[in-house]
Parts: sequence; structure tokens; C-alpha cells
Amino acid sequence: MERVIFNFSIRQLQWLGWGLICIFLFTSLLSMDGWQQAAFFSLYYTGFYAIVIYTDLLVLQPRLYRQGKKLLYVLCVICLIIITGCIRSYGSWYIYNRIIYNKPEEIYNSDMIISSSMGMTIVYFLGFPIRMTMAYFKLRKQTAALLLEKSQAELNLLKSKVQPHFLFNTLNNIYYEAYLEAPRTALLIERLAEMMRYFMEESPREKVMLETEVRFIENYIGLERIRVRHGIQLDFHQQYDGQLMIPPMLLITFVENIFKHGIDKCADENKISISLTTDSEHLLFEAVNHIPDYQSPVKAGLGLKNLTHRLDILYGHRAQLVCGSKDGIYTASLKIPLV
Repeated sequence: MERVIFNFSIRQLQWLGWGLICIFLFTSLLSMDGWQQAAFFSLYYTGFYAIVIYTDLLVLQPRLYRQGKKLLYVLCVICLIIITGCIRSYGSWYIYNRIIYNKPEEIYNSDMIISSSMGMTIVYFLGFPIRMTMAYFKLRKQTAALLLEKSQAELNLLKSKVQPHFLFNTLNNIYYEAYLEAPRTALLIERLAEMMRYFMEESPREKVMLETEVRFIENYIGLERIRVRHGIQLDFHQQYDGQLMIPPMLLITFVENIFKHGIDKCADENKISISLTTDSEHLLFEAVNHIPDYQSPVKAGLGLKNLTHRLDILYGHRAQLVCGSKDGIYTASLKIPLV
């Protein structure tokens, strides 16, 4: 039954409700008047009922009651009831006694106004269930829309996971074939797959394990060695607790800058030194490389600017980032708190 009800829109339910009220009035008036008069006055009375309900629902409540102007709201409701009562009673008296039956002896009096206003008062209070029902169905409709959006988002997320899953499976198959023919190429494919998995699964998180971040850096270095095609002597000193948690992609900027600015294409050997140490309170990461003779002094690029901004958001003044060159050697060091 509930499913059938929710197949209707709120507007359709309102039309259905007013239609039932109009039919009830028609059957009540039919015993006193003919069907033509009963049909007219049932529509006439229903129209005034709707005026009271919707004026309160769409105008008075949003602009007065919900704004905290409750006394003004009560006064406006009283005025609404009196005005609609007067118009409804006079219109009903005039149509019934002057147009339909032509009864000049029937005089319009205050009793008609009071009776009609009392009817409008009853309609106002009976309108509370209507308002509550409309609010309920509106809430249920919004809830259903949110559930639909949630389901769609979950479906999209599932699709986004299926495609990388297919890609990783394909890379695994390529890795197996390459391992049989060229083990070195297979190692590069494995590093690439691990980096892609990091981007997909780890980088969106707020924090990752330090050993995961280091593994990502090592894979990046392994791939850059192939791309650079120059002699590289790299010393990566590691003395850290791998279970510590840090924000993802925080250290890779220094390594990227080394391979972007710190490799001398004319040299047979490029010396690079990277150090990662932790204690109970801080993490210290340092990257040192020689500056090629032909290269102009290194300026802070977009990567370092973004990193500085990110560190300011994450740690404020508690993070220390120092970059600079001296005697042809460029040094970048970062110290961040772990607690």
C-alpha cells in the first residue's frame, strides 16, 4: 500500500485530497438542493478552504512563524479567518438569495459572518493534519531522492574500482609474460603497478603508513633511473618506524625536484643523497644533490610552493622546511611533528 502511495507526487495527492473534500460537500448539500447548486457550492466552499490552508502554508508560516514572529503570525491568522469568513458568507448569501432564489426578504447579518468565520477556524485547525501529511510526503520524497543518489554514487564508485581492477589484472599478466622473457622489464612493470595502486588506494586517504610512503618513493626512483639514462649514485639512508602515519605524497616533491633539476646529463655519475629518520616526536627528511654547472640557480617551483602551503595547513608553524644551495650543492630538508 505504501509503495502505491509513494508512486503519487505531492501535487497529485493534494488534488486527490481536495477532490475527496469536494465530493463529501457535494453529497452533503445534495439532499438540500439540486445537483447543480450542490456542485457549485461544494466547489465554492472548497475554494475558500484551500485559500485558508495555502495562505497559511505558503505565506504566513514561512514568513512569520518560522521567522520567530509568532504574535504577528497569530494576528494575521485571525485576520485571514475573519476576511475569508466575511467574503465566503456574503458571497454565499448573495448567490443563494439574490441570484438563485431571489429572496429580497433575506438580510445579510452578523450571524452569517460569525458562523462562516467559525467554519474557517475549524478548517484552519483541521488543516494541521494536511500540513503534516504534506511535510511527511515531502520528507519521504527527499529521503528517496537521497537514497537514489547514494545508490548511484555507490554504483559509480564500484565502476571506478572495476576499471583499475581490470588494469591491475592486465599489468599482472604482462608482468608474468615479461618475467619469463625479460626479468628487468618485469621489475619495472611491478614498480609501475605498485605506484598506480598507491595513487588509487592510498593517496586519497588522510594519512598513510610511513613504510607505504617510502615504498612509493623507492618505486619512483626505480622508474626514474630508467628514464634518466645517466649514471646515478644514490644513497638512501633510512632509519624510521614504518608504522608511523603521515599525510600521503608529502615527501615525493623533494625526490621529483632532484630528478628534474639535479641531474647533470653530461656527467657520468650523479651523486644523490636522501635521508629519512624518525624519533619519538619528529620526522626528518633531507635530500642533497649537486647542481649541474650549466643550470641557473634553482628557484622555488610550483611543487615546493604547493608543499609549503600544504604544510602550513597541516602543521602551521610546527613544520620546518629549509631549501637552499651552497658551493654547488642543493639541500632540501623537512622536519614535521609526529604527535
